[in-house]
Amino acid sequence: MMSMHQQHAFSDAAPGATPPARGEPFAPAVELSQACVTFGRGANSVPALAQTSLRIAEGEFVALVGPSGCGKSTILRLASGLVKPTAGVVVVGGREVAAKALRIGMAFQNPTMLPWLTVERNIMLPLKIVQPFRSQYAREKKGAFRDKAHALLAQVGLKGFAGKYPWQLSGGMLQRANLCRALIHEPRLLLLDEPFGALDQFTREELWAIMQELWLAHRPTVLLVTHDLREAGFLASRICVMSARPGRIIDDAAVDFARPRSIAMTFEPDFVALNQRLRELIVDARSVPSAEESA
Repeated sequence: MMSMHQQHAFSDAAPGATPPARGEPFAPAVELSQACVTFGRGANSVPALAQTSLRIAEGEFVALVGPSGCGKSTILRLASGLVKPTAGVVVVGGREVAAKALRIGMAFQNPTMLPWLTVERNIMLPLKIVQPFRSQYAREKKGAFRDKAHALLAQVGLKGFAGKYPWQLSGGMLQRANLCRALIHEPRLLLLDEPFGALDQFTREELWAIMQELWLAHRPTVLLVTHDLREAGFLASRICVMSARPGRIIDDAAVDFARPRSIAMTFEPDFVALNQRLRELIVDARSVPSAEESA
């Protein structure tokens, strides 16, 4: 049986996680408290994100959907520390995001592989930068770290491609390698900004299955930005719907489809109903005039 229900607190914390003592709340992996973002100043200011609160538990897979320009990627950048809130607080791993208390992996629509490095060396780049791996890199780059890269490549169906260069791979293969690079330093938080958006439908669906396998195997906390409602329903344990700019979360619901999920499942009535519900919420969100238009 597949269902979706309104989310409260953390209904889909990672299996195996130790529950808190009675009366003790979960410590979230990511927490936005009345965070808002405005770009520019004065008459030229552009509100990108209205006051928004969001809590994501350790090991959750949360998808953000909504109209274009509603602030989905802004929330992702707040969590990564690339953007600072104009007001409010962003806490990641128990500390304000500026403290960089949590190891983060990121994957975007463009894989941005360095063309002069082999796939293996591209994947290993985070190990040259992030502690504790950085201090071990010179010693382990031809041993344990190389084995780690090859194991991830095998997981995503790229066994034997470690010595190839990015320009020798298709778009789908590059995105698989990109996921390996995002995971190799064992991040506790994985930020995905439409990583499959540029791919054809069949390649996207194949990578959804691979992403699901990687999440089930490694259990990072994941925040996914996507315009693809099937993608959100297939991958996420929660889906947050955002309003038009300046964005805010207007719906936050858990997705209880059994795992592992299949592409065939996305054509079943319950899943189609979920997609339709999300679509209606987004259409309604787009039809509401922004503060600028109302003025």
